[in-house]
Amino acid sequence: MTFHKSEFFYQIVAFVLSAIVVHTVYVGLVRPNAELVLAAERQAVAEQMATGKTVAIERSAWVVLKDYEQESCFILMFWVLAIIGLKAQGVSAQRSLLSQRLLSLEDGRRVLPEDVRKMSRPLEALPLPQREFLLPRALRGALSRYGATKSVHDVSSAVRDICEDEADRLDSELSMVRYITWAIPSIGFIGTVRGIGAALGNAHEAVAGNIAPVTASLGVAFNSTFVALLISIVIMFLTHQITLMQERMVREVQDYCDQSLINHLQN
Repeated sequence: MTFHKSEFFYQIVAFVLSAIVVHTVYVGLVRPNAELVLAAERQAVAEQMATGKTVAIERSAWVVLKDYEQESCFILMFWVLAIIGLKAQGVSAQRSLLSQRLLSLEDGRRVLPEDVRKMSRPLEALPLPQREFLLPRALRGALSRYGATKSVHDVSSAVRDICEDEADRLDSELSMVRYITWAIPSIGFIGTVRGIGAALGNAHEAVAGNIAPVTASLGVAFNSTFVALLISIVIMFLTHQITLMQERMVREVQDYCDQSLINHLQN
């Protein structure tokens, strides 16, 4: 329970910090530079209309990033990166136990039911939070089942059930990551709708010959979608990577239990 509370607090703090940092960058850097670029473009267009000469206007990254939808996407991106980083750190910490000899069993030694209590002591002596990691829990569950049933088949089933429950728990804890991954392109689509709606609202000016408001609104529509889709591609890749890391960790724990404990049990 304490772990879940600390993780929830971490997510709240990560979101607040992400919002503060991204908004600060937008207010102090992105939007001022975008306004300078847009002012230069308006001046260039005015000169073009006055002189009749064609002026090349380059697309600026500041203008692409300036709108509120893009800012929201970046806030969510850094928030989900913080969550994925926490999950990756947890998986790495659990995998580090796989390189330790939690059970002192020599090759060829057979474990009897009366050895269960003695073998469980090093697992119980592990410090928190290592004691609640998957590997110690699986080993404790296997030893407990062996002491109660003296059946190697039951021990193997117990380890498999514990690992499957852990896999389901890890998968469910990624629900927030999946939600944010879905929300980012949705926010980009909101920008698209807003931009197209503003462009339609300025259609009368385009009919009168002033297409600047319409093109600016269409820029909002396409830029928000463009940025949101790029961010979504990155987040989707990282989400699949953390999912793969968790699945590998669960399989490695199950293999560790099979090789380091179950193969030594005496039926």
